[in-house]
Amino acid sequence: MPNKPMVGVFDTAFHQSIPKERYIYPIPYEYYEKYGVRKYGFHGTSHMFVSKRLAEIENKPIESMKIITCHLGQGSSICAIEGGKSVDTSMGLTPLGGIPMVTRSGDLDPSILLYLMKKEHLSPEEMEDILNKQSGVQAISGLVPDFREIENASNDGEERAKIAISNFKYSIASYIAKYAVAMNGVDAIVFTGGVGENQINIRRGICEQLKFMGVEIDVEANQVRSEEKLVSKPESKIKVYVIPTNEELMIAKETERLCK
Repeated sequence: MPNKPMVGVFDTAFHQSIPKERYIYPIPYEYYEKYGVRKYGFHGTSHMFVSKRLAEIENKPIESMKIITCHLGQGSSICAIEGGKSVDTSMGLTPLGGIPMVTRSGDLDPSILLYLMKKEHLSPEEMEDILNKQSGVQAISGLVPDFREIENASNDGEERAKIAISNFKYSIASYIAKYAVAMNGVDAIVFTGGVGENQINIRRGICEQLKFMGVEIDVEANQVRSEEKLVSKPESKIKVYVIPTNEELMIAKETERLCK
């Protein structure tokens, strides 16, 4: 179709509004200039969709809102959205950064990599494979890389599974608190993605760690999977929503916008 417009919608595009002081890394500046080493962020299409959908549900202009979106799945990232724009996100140069995921490590002390490469005589390629495919929640638990099975094992009292799930929830709650600082407040938290939409106890556990911020989860309302719903109590200072993502629709809308 030679006469039809072709559009590329990149998951990194939504995060181009992040201020430089938040996307730059504290390493020699020449690596940023020579190779573009900086935070780029991912899941932008999903973060954009659920934040816009929240504004529609709340019937408020997104420009007036401070939102933290939690895309939790095989890959997971947290995003601070102020005035409809991404102002920080947990993934970095690659999707490996941020919170621990099912098989990805998330943030680490960089010296761990060097230490293990020396001790185990690992090549960069082998280390990359360990960090992307052999780490994360499944590595701590020692179980298969399936969040449902790991959570079930945790509920059954398996010690390593309990530690893995607790580590995951703590990391997310910590990022949410951090992004409340980044925006000097937060109006709403949104859970989306396969884990965020379906893992009831994960959502509850994260929110229970945010009580100091005034978050009050409604245990009964939270008994929901893959359905748009307000799951916080009326008295909660920060609203908590489950909003299923729709990246395909967001891509279609962005394509329509560009082709007008």
